[in-house]
Amino acid sequence: MTTDRRTAILEGAARVISRRGVRGLRVEQLAAEAGVSTALIYYHFKDRAGILRHTLEFISDRAERYTAGVEGATDTATPHQELERSLLLEFQDHSEVRENSTAWGELRASAVFEPELRKDLARAGLTWTHDVAALLGQACPTVPAPALTASAERLTALLEGLSTRWLSGALPLAHARELMREAVSVEIGHLSREWAPGEVPSRT
Repeated sequence: MTTDRRTAILEGAARVISRRGVRGLRVEQLAAEAGVSTALIYYHFKDRAGILRHTLEFISDRAERYTAGVEGATDTATPHQELERSLLLEFQDHSEVRENSTAWGELRASAVFEPELRKDLARAGLTWTHDVAALLGQACPTVPAPALTASAERLTALLEGLSTRWLSGALPLAHARELMREAVSVEIGHLSREWAPGEVPSRT
């Protein structure tokens, strides 16, 4: 029961942040949203900073679950296809994905004014970059780690920007997915050419 209530609080926090932003998160409002007492929230999370930190972990874990469950994945899928599918699952017209992506964007935007969020955001972003770099490494096994990391940083940064445009109605979902798909192909093509076996990478 304790775990269920803790999860309910985190789910409520993600909903409130996605709708009202980090500055709109109030413990009293969160208690009403989650159907618990304010005392229980303070028992689990101590203070507002604790709520934000654990909510960030919650939405990161939730994103990892729905992007790991690749629909239509087969044993014959190429590493390129696996990477593409993983990233495209961030563009689903499902309430959970919309809420997650919106809350992530609100947390990132608030870190401009709330420095205490920056370390946790950086940690979550580093984990995501590492995961994408690992998938790129499967597609381009001869590429060194620094180049894979740089490519992963470009892809995740682009995904965040496209997601914001999609969620705000500036970009149709299908077009956002197509742009992401093209970006994956461009990055893998670039890495494959730049680090082809026997080739000296260009620095121009």
